[in-house]
Amino acid sequence: MLLMNLQRLSASSLGGRSLCRRLTTQPNTQHPESLKRQQRQTQTQHESPPYKGQSFEEVVELRKQYLTPNVTSYYKKPLLIHKGSGSQLFDQDKSYLDMFGGIVTVSVGHCHPKVNAALEEQLRTLWHTTNIYMHPKLHQYAEKLVAKMPGDLKNVYFVNSGSEANDLAMMIARLYTGNHDIISFRNAYHGASPYTMGLTAHSTWRYPLPGLNSGILHAMNPDPYTGIWGGKQCRDSPVQTTRSCDCQEGQCKATDMYYDQLEQLFKYSLPRGKVAGMFAESIQGVGGTVQYTKGYIKRAAELVRANGGLFISDEVQSGFGRTGEHYWGFEAHDIVPDIVTMAKGIGNGFPMGAVVTSRKVAEVLCQALHFNTFGGNPLACAVGMAVLDVIDEEELQKNSLDVGTYMLKGLERLRDKHDVIGDVRGKGLMIGVELVADKETRQHLSAPHFVDIWEMCKDMGVLFGRGGLNANVLRIKPPMCVNRTDADYALAVIDYCCDQYMKKQKRGSRR
Repeated sequence: MLLMNLQRLSASSLGGRSLCRRLTTQPNTQHPESLKRQQRQTQTQHESPPYKGQSFEEVVELRKQYLTPNVTSYYKKPLLIHKGSGSQLFDQDKSYLDMFGGIVTVSVGHCHPKVNAALEEQLRTLWHTTNIYMHPKLHQYAEKLVAKMPGDLKNVYFVNSGSEANDLAMMIARLYTGNHDIISFRNAYHGASPYTMGLTAHSTWRYPLPGLNSGILHAMNPDPYTGIWGGKQCRDSPVQTTRSCDCQEGQCKATDMYYDQLEQLFKYSLPRGKVAGMFAESIQGVGGTVQYTKGYIKRAAELVRANGGLFISDEVQSGFGRTGEHYWGFEAHDIVPDIVTMAKGIGNGFPMGAVVTSRKVAEVLCQALHFNTFGGNPLACAVGMAVLDVIDEEELQKNSLDVGTYMLKGLERLRDKHDVIGDVRGKGLMIGVELVADKETRQHLSAPHFVDIWEMCKDMGVLFGRGGLNANVLRIKPPMCVNRTDADYALAVIDYCCDQYMKKQKRGSRR
């Protein structure tokens, strides 16, 4: 009963309203009874709507019988979600504060009324024609989307997912340059299609298929926390690592050393002066919200172009204002890419994606027929335009900066308090919390121990993602409508669950 009550402390800006609860800038160290008293003062405005579908047991049985066995769910007892609103998700019994946004996909809030209305209006008029005919929404949306892009990034091709977008970007880079080899980072994730799986450098996401790495090389990841080099001056984030660092203001020695490794890759592993391109997430998502050392991406882009290649920014997770300071994550690296790929938050959960590039580069697609049946369909374009409007009208980029920075600083204090929190990183509402077994060695927290904390957070009504090669990073990437009250509750839950975990470990060590 306590856990069911605790979750009601979470708040959201559903329907333009927010739940009332006292804000605090300090980590919540209250015990459960204090949290219960705080809950009684909360004016709960959004109760879980009644669920009228199949029972949990029936759904589990159907899942086992009809879905492929690789389709797995979070948590020991999976959630059966049947409704979402703003930053809240509802299962059969209660609501949860969604701090993962459908894997960084719900950008403006679950079932946002303006986005819903745009979709409903369009589905009464026209669903589908494909691009063999013109329809107005495609052209209106294209104009609206590329207006957000810098430089000559003014041509767009619409697809249905991030994997499709990166597939197409790979092909365009190879066609345009006449070169074959493409570089991505170790720890990168760019999709799981047979083509993009080569770019993805996580053994956990790769099948043993022949030709998977054909023409793909993985550069050393310039990670200032777990990488060979890096420290407390090396990251563009409100929160730095606790590693020692000799870098001076405006100079990152770690970047010099990582860049030297990239140069070695060009010298020894590529045909001289011939590379098709390099992919980089502006902040690595699946890899655990990993940020690069300062200045590295800009130098890497220059090196790629000097060797005949294109630089491709993967904005599938970091785009549309999520990082706060900028609309696109690549802007923080002071570059204008040659190609930008996007998906996820572009449609607030509607399946869509896009590839944006210059007219000059896009013209290579005219060498043969190329077609995408559902890309740029009327429904997707109506949704996409509404999402852009909501981000601007509700100032969600600004909110990402405000709430994200607020939460990062609160998490920094929790890192200093709890031995199990090794690193806090990110920008805006793209945040990672790395849990460790040893702060000095940065040894990752093993899966059973991580799950103890993660499951406790869920039981207290807060949903976090899980990332990193060792699956030991809490991924905090909520809908961008979350507020400081939501952040306070999420911080209180992390604080309480880490405290309970450490107490359990101490009790175990005494036995």
